[in-house]
Amino acid sequence: MISQATNQQEWDEFLAAQPYSPFLQSWTMGEVYRDIGEEPVRLEIREGNELKGICQALVVPARRGKHLAVPYGPVLNFEIRNSNFEINQLIQDLKRIGKENGCAFIRLSPFWKASTEKIKDTKLSPLHLLAEHIWYLDLKDKSEDELMKNMRQNHRNLIRRAAKEGVEVIASSNPTEDIKEFFKLYDETRKRHHFVPYPNNFITSQLNHFSTRGEATLYLAKYQGEVLAASVHMHFGGETSYHHGASTHKYPKIPASYLLQWTAITDAIKRGDHMYNFWGIAPEGAKKHPFGGVTLFKKGFGGDLLELQHCCDLPVKSSYYATRAFETWRKWQRGF
Repeated sequence: MISQATNQQEWDEFLAAQPYSPFLQSWTMGEVYRDIGEEPVRLEIREGNELKGICQALVVPARRGKHLAVPYGPVLNFEIRNSNFEINQLIQDLKRIGKENGCAFIRLSPFWKASTEKIKDTKLSPLHLLAEHIWYLDLKDKSEDELMKNMRQNHRNLIRRAAKEGVEVIASSNPTEDIKEFFKLYDETRKRHHFVPYPNNFITSQLNHFSTRGEATLYLAKYQGEVLAASVHMHFGGETSYHHGASTHKYPKIPASYLLQWTAITDAIKRGDHMYNFWGIAPEGAKKHPFGGVTLFKKGFGGDLLELQHCCDLPVKSSYYATRAFETWRKWQRGF
């Protein structure tokens, strides 16, 4: 049975119990999206009283076409994912909700391995909704010494050098105030790596909602009293995710970002987390990609690639095809 979800605790406990627990499907993240004008719709699948799947969708009033977006969802247990009946019913419910909200299409970006069969009757989207090449560290039963040993030697040297040079990494005790330091560096980072940034109000809302629950940390790396690097890390379901990062090249020989990441990794171990998610990297062989500038940095800490299924679209109105044509052109223009 599929119905509207009403219990945050049950929702988050189900999500946290899955092999992968993408925080974008957490109840709290729905409230973040609500703050920026994207209304969350939360559906749950039950067999009797047992929760078997969740799907948080967002009504996105985009200029290119109003649509229903499902970021890193739906999240289904093994039995439901292999049940065409349940998935088909979920898709029908999403189509109904999309029509009721005047949406032209539904865009699904499930946190499913690339080898997973795609959802029936969907079309591969011209664009990405979220990162689909995830670089992650398995922290389960790993010691700091073991993780350090598995890094690139250059990364080990830079971490040690940053500490020797006097870089101090702190976890902010007042993130809603200290986020200003992050934003000072964010625009510089965007220009350097040529990516489309998240809006400041989105990051602020995210930090406000999650930090009060102990599920987000703002790290600041300081050198001689000046912030050289900052990042927002999310903590959910035993996973720490490096979600937003920013840095300056004012002191190019001071590797503050390396010590910042290592501090976040060691903090995750201390919390008992089983995974450290570096978020997206550029796919192998990509010549032009927004994650190209940070791929070597992330991979140098050691880890593995998790390649996700490409996001897919389900048309609801014929106007979807105008959006698709525009996005196909944009994809060609971007070169990825």
